[in-house]
Amino acid sequence: MLRWLTAFVDVPAPFADRDVAFWQAVTGSTLSARRGDRAQFVTLLPPTGDAYLRAQTVFAGDGGSHLDLHADEPEALAAHARSLGATVRYQEPGLVVLESPAGLAFCVVAARGEAVRPAPVTRDDGSRSVVDQLCLDLPAGGYERECDFWSALTGWQLRPGSRPEFHYLVRPAGMPLRLLLQRLGDARPAAAHLDLACDDLEAEAAWHAARGARRSHRTADWITLRDPAGLPYCVTRRNPDTGTTPG
Repeated sequence: MLRWLTAFVDVPAPFADRDVAFWQAVTGSTLSARRGDRAQFVTLLPPTGDAYLRAQTVFAGDGGSHLDLHADEPEALAAHARSLGATVRYQEPGLVVLESPAGLAFCVVAARGEAVRPAPVTRDDGSRSVVDQLCLDLPAGGYERECDFWSALTGWQLRPGSRPEFHYLVRPAGMPLRLLLQRLGDARPAAAHLDLACDDLEAEAAWHAARGARRSHRTADWITLRDPAGLPYCVTRRNPDTGTTPG
């Protein structure tokens, strides 16, 4: 059974320290001790609730984000993923690394009792924000299959989003992350990025920019930025408590 989700920021090694410090500030977190044979893993420990964000230093490639699914029986959930079209890339006890049908990397890991979703962070001006969504950026050719894959794997209902290019999965109460699936308009490889919900879109984007993010573009509902490592993410005007867009 799926118990929890964790989002990873996969940071290229030259930017690792600066990028981890940035996400620590954004989330109001403290850092765990580093772990791994190259000290490549660190957990962002929230002020309240259980951890659901981690950073991984990567020593090749451009970095990005990926998802960990926490399950009571990770091998069984991984077998279910394979039956739905996923491919196993690596396996050891308690960890299976896979790719979705569209080629999106994800992991299945053993659940460790996480159950309490952290509260939004309150800024000095009283506004609030929270990293609460992983957006899966998917090529158009395999979009419908990928939507069906993630809905079947998680057991979460698939619903249309606020725009034709979006669908989302209805997360259970207490789950820290929503999953949004975005149909890309070009042939880019499948990828993923983090989204934040916030009370004040412009103020939140300015707060990030003051700490090293670069603004990319704006729509009525979100602002796309790049973190100090150049990785894209969005701040959105969704409600930090419910994850829904007002009005």
